[in-house]
Amino acid sequence: MGATKATLIVVGTVGGLGAVLAYSPPHHTASGSGMGSVPLGGVKKTPAAAQTPASEPTTPAPVATSAAPVSTPAPVKSTAPAKTTVPATKPSKKPVTKKTPSAPKLANGVFTGAAASAEHGGTVYGQVQVQVTMVNSKITNVVVVKAPTGPISDDINRTAVPELIQQTLAATTHVGDITGVSSASATSQGYYDSLVSAISKAGPTALSNAGL
Repeated sequence: MGATKATLIVVGTVGGLGAVLAYSPPHHTASGSGMGSVPLGGVKKTPAAAQTPASEPTTPAPVATSAAPVSTPAPVKSTAPAKTTVPATKPSKKPVTKKTPSAPKLANGVFTGAAASAEHGGTVYGQVQVQVTMVNSKITNVVVVKAPTGPISDDINRTAVPELIQQTLAATTHVGDITGVSSASATSQGYYDSLVSAISKAGPTALSNAGL
């Protein structure tokens, strides 16, 4: 029963399909009359032109070149001269300027020597002290500020002291030339020692001028 029903459905379907295909609707021509021989679909198909296969572009064969390969020149070594080491120049030594010693300063003024003993034969009669006046380290005046005193010494000194001063002023280059007074040997020695002390206080130039 089931198989018969299925068969009937298939037969019915096929029959309906055939009726549809057998029906051909009327077509109008371009003039509006009659039936034309236009295929189904109502549009006359123009056969498509046969497609010409596109030709692939031909690639030209590479042309063989016979050019010789370009040779790269070898690097040229630089022939720069070697650096010359210049010895450093030592700064020249400055000449040493020798200083000329300045002349000793000349003495000007009054200088008093130390008191010296008037002694003879172990007997001391007193002291003698001399004062000198100098101009440019030369003795210009002498004063005996101290001398032995007493009855005999006073009498001797009145003659000996002026004589000693005269000898000193006359001895312009060397006080060693003073000979003294024979009758007043003790006073003469004390006078000389005090005179040298006064000259030394005046400075080296005075001593040089005095021959000491």
